[in-house]
This record gives sequence, structure tokens and C-alpha cells, in this order.
Amino acid sequence: MRMRDEMSTRELKILLDQVPDTRELILRREVSRGPEWNALYDAWNDAHEEAEAAWRTWRFGGGRDAYSVYRAAADREDAAQDAVAADTSPAGAGRARGPRA
Repeated sequence: MRMRDEMSTRELKILLDQVPDTRELILRREVSRGPEWNALYDAWNDAHEEAEAAWRTWRFGGGRDAYSVYRAAADREDAAQDAVAADTSPAGAGRARGPRA
């Protein structure tokens, strides 16, 4: 049996569909400190940066797979933005109005 170096988009989707959703946030860096920010904001910020990078890759030379990666990243950004908007914690309410003076 010969091993391939890459998996197809379909194979990746099948693999990821088998991973249970634990509803946990995985952040790329330590959670920001301070009263204005929280993990939801950091999750949105990470997702936004990922979506921008994926968009650039797709727009400047990517093909179908790059577009799929961009759309998945944009969907994660949208979900994180929805979570930030639904946040009713004191820090979340302050973010919705903007930074406090």
C-alpha cells in the first residue's frame, strides 16, 4: 500500500467530522489581561487574523483548496464574532460600546 503525502479536501472533511465538538476555545496565545478583553475577544481576534491570512493566500495565487481554507476560516471568524456579540459579561458589554475612557 502506497502512502500519499497529502489528503484530499474530502478526506479531511470526513476526518474532521469524526472529531467530537468539545465546545472548548483553543487560543493561539495567552489570554489578554485587563478589564476590557476576555477569551471571546481573543478567539475572535485569532480567527480574524487567520481569515485575513487565508484570504490573502487565496487571492494571490491560491486555487480551490485555498478558497476552501479561506471559507472555513471566515466561518470560524463569523462564529467567534457571534459569540462576542452575545457576551453579556461586564467586559463583553464594555467592548460592545468601545474602550472605556
